[in-house]
Amino acid sequence: MIELVGINKKGRERLIGLLRKTGPTISVKEASAILGLPSVQTAQFMARWANQGWLVRVRRGLYAPVSLQARRPEDVVADPWIVAARVFSPGYIGGWSAAENWGLTEQIFRTVVVMTTQPWGPRKQKIQDTEFWLRKIPERQLFGTKAVWREGVQIHLSDPTKTVIDMLDDPAVGGGARTVEDILKAYISSQEKDLDRLLDYASRIKNGAVDKRLGYLLERSGTVEEKILSKLRARLTKGNAKLDPALPAARLVTRWRLWVPENGGTSPA
Repeated sequence: MIELVGINKKGRERLIGLLRKTGPTISVKEASAILGLPSVQTAQFMARWANQGWLVRVRRGLYAPVSLQARRPEDVVADPWIVAARVFSPGYIGGWSAAENWGLTEQIFRTVVVMTTQPWGPRKQKIQDTEFWLRKIPERQLFGTKAVWREGVQIHLSDPTKTVIDMLDDPAVGGGARTVEDILKAYISSQEKDLDRLLDYASRIKNGAVDKRLGYLLERSGTVEEKILSKLRARLTKGNAKLDPALPAARLVTRWRLWVPENGGTSPA
């Protein structure tokens, strides 16, 4: 049995019982069910155990057990993907974080992109030493994900196709239009390429700008058959969009109804 100092016998029994049944993180609600105690009392116990160094507070109401190998409680950092799954659910890991996972970019991003249906206030939030970039999405966009496992916890991640479409929906989650174009090219040349699914996802996202950005970038790639481009042109919505809302756009590519930066394309409009 683990020797726990600074805790009375009953407290030791409760904590040991909890640690035996917990995963990499545990919420007050889950601990309350395991201990059979009211949530308020459970929260008090967990806060006390955190002060004594047996748990570390990840976020309000969420804790991680401190391994006996940890030199200090503050050295315990929960897996950011697990934190995202626990804190920002329902949602999934997406954007550049998913692109890294699928090998679609060699860039290293320290911030974790989370697509979530919940309103979380500031778009950027920091938990422990990790910064999360949150993008609020409607529930109808909770499709195109795959499950991965981290430390026994199931985490939802956008599949390669949905990763690209999410970036076309909001280029910011891909690091901007230039990076999104590189990731799209990597997708087209990868084994994950599925143009029919790409067009299907683009339609399901319900944002006319996605078709315009996708068509323009596919045409620029020079690797896609005309029939794919024709399908996209046939369903273009009215009005003009911007390739990247965060950048100034000086030139209108009329056939795609898309404003692009001055250096954003070489093909005549």
